[in-house]
Amino acid sequence: MKNSIVCFSFFLCCQLGIAQDILGVWKTVDDEDNVEKSHIKLYEEDGKLYGTVIKLLEGATATHCNDCEEELKGAPIEGMTILYDLVKDGKAYEDGSILDPASGKVYSCKVELEDANTLRVRGYIGYSWLGRTQYWYRVQ
Repeated sequence: MKNSIVCFSFFLCCQLGIAQDILGVWKTVDDEDNVEKSHIKLYEEDGKLYGTVIKLLEGATATHCNDCEEELKGAPIEGMTILYDLVKDGKAYEDGSILDPASGKVYSCKVELEDANTLRVRGYIGYSWLGRTQYWYRVQ
């Protein structure tokens, strides 16, 4: 019985550790001009992954989402949730969406850790191979 409890506790700690790795603050780097744009806080809510812009950096070209639609049109980018509804699937989170505040467009999204401090963020339309990949870096 003791062995079962110890094994279950170890398994639970490992699972929580894996889920926690992706959470935290990440620095975005634009894949087109290689400029640092913002800090995004990744967090889980109701079993889904979300990301909110918590800080715009000097390289940010806009402060408001002027090309967004409906209630987000003209809204400040800082404080905006741009990554939402991603579901854990193995080591990745997928089947969610990402908003590009520069264009106002929403894409399907998949994120996965490359290593402890590098996050691969893939935005795409329809199929994953029809998209772009950015690498975000953990803020220490």
